Amino acid sequence: QVQLVESGGGLVQAGGSLRLSCADSGRTFSTYIMGWFRQAPGKEREFVAAISRTGGSTYYADSVKGRFTISRDNAKKMVSLQMNSLKPEDTAVYYCAARLLGWTNYIATIGGYDHWGQGTQVTVSS
Repeated sequence: QVQLVESGGGLVQAGGSLRLSCADSGRTFSTYIMGWFRQAPGKEREFVAAISRTGGSTYYADSVKGRFTISRDNAKKMVSLQMNSLKPEDTAVYYCAARLLGWTNYIATIGGYDHWGQGTQVTVSS
């Protein structure tokens, strides 16, 4: 069973950095592809980044490419999202998610994930 808990959100000025973490209290973390999504007020949830089971492959939304880095530590059952050069438009609730199936186009879709965390708020002030 996967139980995901995000942490690390907060308020930061534009240009600053934050590091989000997502911990899994289950026993099968390494069998899941992990992703980060975000949802801004009044907008639909959108894909941010994904990482393969071993961490050898990553994929990013164009809007965060070059600024955000996803990583994972299977021994600690944790996935992280390092966010640099933050912009006000990055303000959103950030969610981590776990996907059991393979590395396909569905890694960038909400429906491609089986388990979700409760989210953590990130606010970037201008």
